[in-house]
Amino acid sequence: MPTALDIGQLRSRIAALEGVGHEMAAGAEPLGIAEIDATLPWNGLPLGCLHEVAPYSHADGIQDGAALGFGAFLLGRLAAGAGKPVLWVAAGDEPYAPGLAALGLTPERLVTVRSFRAAEVLWAVEEGLRCRALGGVLAELWKLDLTAARRLQLAARNSGVTAVVLNHGEAIGPAVTRWRAQSIPSQAPPGEGVGTWSWRLELLRCRGRSVGDHGIVAAWDVEWDDETRGLRLAAAAGDRAIEQDSWRAAG
Repeated sequence: MPTALDIGQLRSRIAALEGVGHEMAAGAEPLGIAEIDATLPWNGLPLGCLHEVAPYSHADGIQDGAALGFGAFLLGRLAAGAGKPVLWVAAGDEPYAPGLAALGLTPERLVTVRSFRAAEVLWAVEEGLRCRALGGVLAELWKLDLTAARRLQLAARNSGVTAVVLNHGEAIGPAVTRWRAQSIPSQAPPGEGVGTWSWRLELLRCRGRSVGDHGIVAAWDVEWDDETRGLRLAAAAGDRAIEQDSWRAAG
């Protein structure tokens, strides 16, 4: 019968394989919104680990495109912070270059790979995460099992290259943070057109933070700021996370 010491050692080994605790020492990239950065235990997006961005699905089953924009924003922050190019692994159509450039992912910063086969996408992502010359890797995936997710987390941990998965399928366990992005109406004054990109960001899971009664850690309404080339809170009330008890540390 295993002893408490044996079980503790086993848990430590599993935690090491999944990179638990490593992100605290690997540093973080601030997202540029004080309220969001303060909610994250690392004061920004932790580096050298796996993150997940999930799209919001409408009643008709069509997925909202805000997740793609938020993923591009995260990759742009990683590129700027590291001063290195980043890799985008597209599962199908290539991303729209002018739209990516508007979010900070200009051609000289971005390397793109396109594949229609899931196995090839996973191979490209894992190889990219092993390349220390990159500042980050983003992949579009529709199915990612636990074994493959752990391989990506381990590759990111060993190299320090951050992984962002645009996950169109089920949630993945090893992700250090999990987000959901949804488009919301712009706050532009009448007569000024459709306004800028506006999203509702939900932090669904965050290592070191617990979820509240609504089943999420926190949420914010944000919009794109052309002057700063970054995100800002969409309104004064938007800096209040839905769950005020989200500050409780997860056990």
